[in-house]
Amino acid sequence: MAKQSVPSVEYRSLDPSSGEVVARFDLHSDAAMEQAAQRSWAAFEQWRKVPFEERAAKLKRLADLLEEGKERLAAMMALEMGKPLAQGRGEAEKCAWVCRHFADHGAEMLRAEDRESDGSRAYVRYDPIGPVLAVMPWNFPFWQVFRFLAPAFAVGNTMLLKHAPNVPQCALEIEKLALAAGAPEGVVQALFLDNDQAAELIARREVRGVTLTGSARAGRAVGSAAGKALKPSVLELGGSDSFSVFADADLEAAIEVAVQSRCLNNGQSCIAAKRFFFEASIYDQALERMVAVMEARRVGDPRDTGVDIGPIAREDLRDELVRQVEAIERAGGTVRSGARAIDRDGFFFQPGVVTDLDPGSDVAKEELFGPVATVYRFEDELELVEKINDSPYGLGASVWTADAQRQARLIRDIESGSVFVNGLVKSDPRLPFGGVKDSGYGRELSREGLLELVNVKTVWIA
Repeated sequence: MAKQSVPSVEYRSLDPSSGEVVARFDLHSDAAMEQAAQRSWAAFEQWRKVPFEERAAKLKRLADLLEEGKERLAAMMALEMGKPLAQGRGEAEKCAWVCRHFADHGAEMLRAEDRESDGSRAYVRYDPIGPVLAVMPWNFPFWQVFRFLAPAFAVGNTMLLKHAPNVPQCALEIEKLALAAGAPEGVVQALFLDNDQAAELIARREVRGVTLTGSARAGRAVGSAAGKALKPSVLELGGSDSFSVFADADLEAAIEVAVQSRCLNNGQSCIAAKRFFFEASIYDQALERMVAVMEARRVGDPRDTGVDIGPIAREDLRDELVRQVEAIERAGGTVRSGARAIDRDGFFFQPGVVTDLDPGSDVAKEELFGPVATVYRFEDELELVEKINDSPYGLGASVWTADAQRQARLIRDIESGSVFVNGLVKSDPRLPFGGVKDSGYGRELSREGLLELVNVKTVWIA
């Protein structure tokens, strides 16, 4: 197949703190992509036969390498997508955690299960399926990959990684780390592909499954290609998570967590709280406190000590955030604080709070991928649930109340993949992670995530 003459995407390291292009990378040719797919299949044929204990040992070595290199990896994330160094170090440490978790618990998760039948024995075993294409985003350039890579190591699948075009050095580093940990060549490969090539790769016989973390638009495209090829897929897509606080909650603690959730990773997280609901009797007090805590967050170069919020990862993303805030104002919303691009080199944006937006308006249903909080009031529980669920997304929800019966009702009634009570919504290797509605399907992490891309094989013996 002829290579298109004008690439539709460019892989480059661009420092969002300055707008300077640091490095450029060529796309892989179609021939190179084909060779990578063949290497992945050849590696799988051997990798799946490696005893679990040996794969687990490599996962533990990978965890060690992540911790040993966390300063270097944090600097790489700061350079390519603007993550503050402290958060980058934390991301590397979390990747080490997920590696150790599946090394320690993967054998138990994969243990065959005996079942009753009319034979002398019947059981279910869980086998790897083969090479999996992982289409991954830039916002957590290591964690998003490792939360798939670690269970893939445990199961015995191999990975073809199509990372986001603005984090190519992170992508290459992941492949290097896997090799340094002792993974055979071909088990983890980073590929620089455009979207047409990715679709072609999904259709190739060597690729047996697809996992994607990204936007709903990307999820529809990849899910469609996987469905056409009759291949399983896991889609972790966008979110517009709710954060709801009742009058009986610890308001001070709730506000601190609310701002942490909205500003973490420069406000660019699918599971960040984006829509904030306060019971009417505490609304004014909560709003005043939230504005004050948001304004105290320090914006600056992510490599500087004490910086809480770095730049938006790309110029187009910063401009889209500006457009959304302007649309909010046109729709009747009020900017209470910040929520403006900062006039300096790079793609910096002042965190902000907006109010008075009709939750049923079109712009209220968009995902704000930056440090802007939309704040609403509610009178009672029924109104709150209706407003929370009036969203195309359903990834996570945080509910703050001391009433155990109310907690139970909200857990039941909120349409989301997770509900966290009196705490921050977060991913944890021990818990399944994923969403409903436009937030995708399937689960990552825990045993539920491990078993998404396996062959659930029934065995019956006469």
